Amino acid sequence: MNSWLQSIELEGNLVKLLPMLPSHKSGLVKAAEDGNLWELWYTSVPSKETVDTYIDFALNAEEAGLALPFVIIDKKTNTIVGSTRFCSADAPNRRVEIGYTWYAQHVQRTGINTECKYLMLSHAFEKLDAIAVEFKTNFFNFPSRNAILRLGARQDGIIRNHRIDKQGNIRDTVIFSILNSEWPAVKTSLEFKMRKTYS
Repeated sequence: MNSWLQSIELEGNLVKLLPMLPSHKSGLVKAAEDGNLWELWYTSVPSKETVDTYIDFALNAEEAGLALPFVIIDKKTNTIVGSTRFCSADAPNRRVEIGYTWYAQHVQRTGINTECKYLMLSHAFEKLDAIAVEFKTNFFNFPSRNAILRLGARQDGIIRNHRIDKQGNIRDTVIFSILNSEWPAVKTSLEFKMRKTYS
């Protein structure tokens, strides 16, 4: 299928982002076990019981041209430490979302998230020519909201009663974005943060 989102590998100093495959199942589960991340009620992280459905959903969205899911490889250990993806792709309007992001507990707040977002934002704005990149998260996912703001994204608003989650709770969704006109300054900020991490 001819798609705006073409399969690609992205690589930085700390991480490699590889297109998700069914063979990544055990690595994803092992990463999620570091902190029992599936227990976080406000986000979606695979467990041993749900990983097949998780991967199928991601790959079906990729086949439809709506997503490009990655596994995140820590180059120091050559192991999977999380997952992220381009999603909700709107090719005619050159908009895409970065979402479904989670990390094993031991790599959280280590600089890996900053580099992953830098790689994905660079690809979105400089290769895909996106005019905007969106981020969405549960109202109660305060760590995610703070991390998105630290990237340099701005809050667009809150969609109230947006979804019904797996527990039956009605979710409010907070939406953020970075515009193509904002990318040069955001890029400079992220590069400054990464230099501090590498030094």
